[in-house]
Amino acid sequence: MAAKSVKIKIVSRMLPVSAVARVCMRVSSSGISCGSLSLDTKTWPLPQPRLRAAFLKTPMAAASLVSCRSVTTETGGWYESLADSTAVHLMEQLLISTQNATGLPWWANVIATTFALRTVVTLPLGVYQSIIIGKVEALQPEIADLAKRLRYEVSIKAEQKGWTEKTCRYQFKRNLKRIVSELYVRDNCHPFKASVLVWVQLPMWVCMSLALRNLSLGASHSPSVCEELAVGGALWFPDLTLPDYTWVLPVSLGITNLLITEIFALRRLEASKVQKYVTNFIRGISILMIPIAATVPSSMAVYWLSSSLVGLGHNLLLRSPRFRRLCRIPPSRGDSNMPYRDLAAAAVRKYLK
Repeated sequence: MAAKSVKIKIVSRMLPVSAVARVCMRVSSSGISCGSLSLDTKTWPLPQPRLRAAFLKTPMAAASLVSCRSVTTETGGWYESLADSTAVHLMEQLLISTQNATGLPWWANVIATTFALRTVVTLPLGVYQSIIIGKVEALQPEIADLAKRLRYEVSIKAEQKGWTEKTCRYQFKRNLKRIVSELYVRDNCHPFKASVLVWVQLPMWVCMSLALRNLSLGASHSPSVCEELAVGGALWFPDLTLPDYTWVLPVSLGITNLLITEIFALRRLEASKVQKYVTNFIRGISILMIPIAATVPSSMAVYWLSSSLVGLGHNLLLRSPRFRRLCRIPPSRGDSNMPYRDLAAAAVRKYLK
C-alpha cells in the first residue's frame, strides 16, 4: 500500500516581514524529509499557530528542523550568519545551562539570566562610565582657565609675528586640543572610555536576542528546547515560541524605554538642539520597538522587557548619593541630595505645568 503523505508549512517568525522563510516538509509513514526552501512575502503571520505548536512537539519535527537549519544557513545572508555565530551559540548554552542548573520555568529563566548579565556586566560598566563623566566634568574649570591663558599667549604671539585672525584661531584650537588631551591622559579620563558600556551592552543584547530566536524556532543544536519553550510561558503568554498577541509585553516594553529616555531628558531641562534631536530619535526607536516586539517570539519580548526594566533600575540606582559614594564616583554638577524627589519635581514642571 502506498505511503500517504501530507505537507506541513512552518513559518519562521523572526525573519523580516518582507521575507518569511517557508520550509515545506513531507511527512510519511517512513519518516520526514526536508523539502525546498523558498521565500514567501505574503504569509504573515502564521495562520495556524496551534498546528505549528503541536507539530513542534513531535520528535520528527525536531529532527527535521536540525536538517533544515543547514539549508537555511547555506542560503542565508549576513543575518543567518550572525544567528549562527559562535557568540550566539554561547548565549544559547548559557540559557540552557542556567535552566538546567536552576530548574526554573523558561520565562523565569530568561528574566533571571537577564538580571544576572545586566548586574554582573553592564552595572560595573555603568559605574565606570559615571566615573569617567565625573572626571571630565571636574576638568572643565581647569580647561576654561587654561583656555583664557592660551588665548592671551596667542594674542601676544600674533602681535609679535603678525598673524592673521585665521592663523590665530588655528593656533588656539591646535594648542587647546593638545592641552586638553594631556589633561585627559593625566587623569585617565578620555571621554571615549565612557562609551565602553554601549560597545558591550549592544552586542550582548543582539546575541541574546538571536539566541532566544534560535531556541524558540528550533534552529539550534538543542531543538528539544523548543518544546520546553512552547510550554514554558506564564499568564497570558503560555507559549514562548509564539508572539504575544495581546500586545501587553510590547506595549510595556515601549513604555519602559520611553520612561528611561525621559529620565535622561529631565537631567537637563534646557537641552541643546543636538540633544533634542538625539532624544527625539530615541523616542522614535522606543515606539518602533512596540510593533517589532509584537512579531517576535514571546521569549524575546520577555527578554527585551526585563532588560529594559533592569536598565531602568540601574539608572535610578546610579543616581543614589549613597551608591555613588560607595563606588567613589566623582561629584558632578547634576548631583543632588534628594535625586528622586528632584526628578519627580522636574517631571511635574515639564509635563504637568
